[in-house]
Amino acid sequence: LDELQMLCPNLEHVALVATWFGDDLRAGHCKIRPAVTHRTATGLSQPWSVSGVERDTAMVVSYHGEGAAYGGTPSDMSVVAAIREIKARGLKVTLYPFIMMDIEGANGLPDPYGGTEQTPYPWRGRITCHPAPSQPGSADRSHVVRSQVQSFCGAAGAGDFMVSAGEVAFVGAAQDWGYRRLILHFAHLAQAAGGVDAFLLGSELRGLTTLRDGNDAFPFVEALCDLAAEVRSILGPHTAISYGADWSEYFGHHPADGSGDVYFHLDSLWSHPEVNAVGIDNYMPLSDWRDGDHTNPNPDGFAGPYDPDGLREAVTGGEGYDWYYPSLEARAQRLRTPIADGAYGKPWVFRYKDLAGWWGNAHFNRINGVEAAQPTGWVPGSKPIWFTELGCPSVDKGPNQPNVFPDPKSAENAVPYFSDSGRSDIAQHRLLEAQAQVWDPASPKFDAAKNPASPLYG
Repeated sequence: LDELQMLCPNLEHVALVATWFGDDLRAGHCKIRPAVTHRTATGLSQPWSVSGVERDTAMVVSYHGEGAAYGGTPSDMSVVAAIREIKARGLKVTLYPFIMMDIEGANGLPDPYGGTEQTPYPWRGRITCHPAPSQPGSADRSHVVRSQVQSFCGAAGAGDFMVSAGEVAFVGAAQDWGYRRLILHFAHLAQAAGGVDAFLLGSELRGLTTLRDGNDAFPFVEALCDLAAEVRSILGPHTAISYGADWSEYFGHHPADGSGDVYFHLDSLWSHPEVNAVGIDNYMPLSDWRDGDHTNPNPDGFAGPYDPDGLREAVTGGEGYDWYYPSLEARAQRLRTPIADGAYGKPWVFRYKDLAGWWGNAHFNRINGVEAAQPTGWVPGSKPIWFTELGCPSVDKGPNQPNVFPDPKSAENAVPYFSDSGRSDIAQHRLLEAQAQVWDPASPKFDAAKNPASPLYG
């Protein structure tokens, strides 16, 4: 924290990320547990304990190469101490429960996406029903989805939490390592620390929030709504609550099945009375630069891969606003398809970058392409948008594809489109600078039309 404040002298708010680990991409089989990197306690300053589990019986994270694949879960006492210390420095704090998928290679686990086995160290957004929606015989849109989601979340009312001396113990079925236990555990830790300014109900669980049951309801979104109410009952009225939706998830679900369906599937969460903000993990692309553009003009007018003016304009334009690539082949040839809505003249429905349009309009689901007579529960302009995550890796052409990161052990390992994979600090710097210039009212480049004030909350 000393170093953080020296590096960031204007720091006001800290997101404290604490991780538990998932072990299966099949929602109905996935357990989420705290873990340690080793069971030897010699030389440590204090005993490790999380949710009533001690070090000698805890899950141990897998090893990759010569070391642990991940850092372990922080002990309950250290989370409480960190929250208290952050607040003592006059800073605000968001507590951010986080899932990492600890699935090794050669795991033999059935792959919901149809592979021979599950891919190693995947993104948590891949957790889904089995078989996945894209597969023959998928459980999606059936009663099976609801039972699989319930297994993932754990049984409501199956246990209770006991708080003592900065630790939280779960009193209930020892094998109940569901999502509900993760979230409520950290809510009780926040309470033990004297409260937090904000609390996230998790993030980027896109493979779960888009699942539908046999009645076209979204059972995991319902579970998040229930958790919002439970967290509110623990933390009281002064903690802001949200969920960090993936940038491809927050604004709606458009099934790739040719139906023409459009669901604002998270609107019941965003409009929930105990949810205070729309959270977005913002890794939207800001550029489409290739090395050949140095000799052939870039179609977006960029003078270079990190052109400040070009990046700033692309925050609310370009890919994801004006046009999209329907395939990798189209991207390779720069064959762009304009984003339009021929049915109802509401292109913002399909523009993930059109935050002002999505935020400022009523939302109507479409079944088979036909707009519903009544809107969802979202009230235009009713809640602020938070970027719960923002940035890109420090890699060549990072703004081309900010959502991919180099991680050799993981199946998600990738570098941005057309990148040479070399390090580039300026790539990250310029992307953050462009975002700040667009959204910060103090910026000389600020445009209020792109970040309007709410008529409801100011």
